[in-house]
Amino acid sequence: MAAETNNPSLSADWYSCPVCVDVLKEPVTLVCGHSYCMDCINDYWDQPDTQGGYQCPQCRRAFNERPELNKNTVLAELIEKLKSSAGPDDVPCDVCTGRKLRAVKSCLTCMASYCETHLQPHRRSDVLKRHKLGEPKRASLEEKLCEKHQKVLEIFCRTDQTCVCLLCVATEHKNHDTVTPEEERAARQNHLEETRVIMKKKIKKNKKKLKEMKETIEKIQSSAEREVKEHEEIFKSALESIERLRSEVTEVIRRHERTKVREAKKVMEQLEKEIKELKRRNTHLDKLSQTENHIDFLKKFSSLHFPLEDQDTPAVSASEDLLPETLRKSLSDLKKKLEEISNWEIVKISEDGGLCVLS
Repeated sequence: MAAETNNPSLSADWYSCPVCVDVLKEPVTLVCGHSYCMDCINDYWDQPDTQGGYQCPQCRRAFNERPELNKNTVLAELIEKLKSSAGPDDVPCDVCTGRKLRAVKSCLTCMASYCETHLQPHRRSDVLKRHKLGEPKRASLEEKLCEKHQKVLEIFCRTDQTCVCLLCVATEHKNHDTVTPEEERAARQNHLEETRVIMKKKIKKNKKKLKEMKETIEKIQSSAEREVKEHEEIFKSALESIERLRSEVTEVIRRHERTKVREAKKVMEQLEKEIKELKRRNTHLDKLSQTENHIDFLKKFSSLHFPLEDQDTPAVSASEDLLPETLRKSLSDLKKKLEEISNWEIVKISEDGGLCVLS
């Protein structure tokens, strides 16, 4: 509590109820000296487990009969004063000594703040009633005093653009353009209102521009997304076309490879048969050459028919040109074009984000 903060020596036990552990409400004090809220002690004694006996919740002192409870007026007044004490967020009374109460008004004439008790002279005295009262000011009231004459600043000097006291007006600010703070405030209030109107218009205008910028960003992002998707489709289509062409060219080469290999294998089979037959006949010739009887040799030799001329073997060339000339030229042109594309450089040529391709 604020009171406990301002005066730590005052124990919270003095104004706290031991039952509800809160600030005492309608405090009553038993003969043992302990105090409680009237409702708290009554509720405590009304519990069924008291079995007709009454005792102090703190010291356990027993009473034969239920004690009569009377309000402790001294303690109640003390608590009320504690409640009215100035807290950390309150403006303290400048007149209070010791524990300062909370100020309810500040006097701009006296340059002081008063609690309700010390404000009474201002409410009763005809002279003090003329003083100007206001809400309690946390800031120092000395700021409203003239540094030179220590008088209240009551006049505004338009010539020097400063607040002055009446003595200043009669001396160094004599013959200056002076008005009351209320008049200057009214004039400046009008200017302030005009400025506020201008500021509101500017805020509205800037909000509109801000909205337009947000919409522009959304359009830019939408356009960029659309462009990316469009070019993604282009690149995807190009890659698919190249992949399809690669697959078809590979298939042409492989088909040509299979045809040539098949032809070569047929020739190989034919040559292997011829070699086998020639070996067989060569064996007969070896045996014939070993025949000792001339008559047998001549008879067997005459019956042999060995065509010695070479038979035509199909020619199979291992040409490196497995593709048609027109397709080979088209692929060569495509290769050059892809090499040119791979050397492209994307560069920015303007501050507005324009792009071009340099080969």
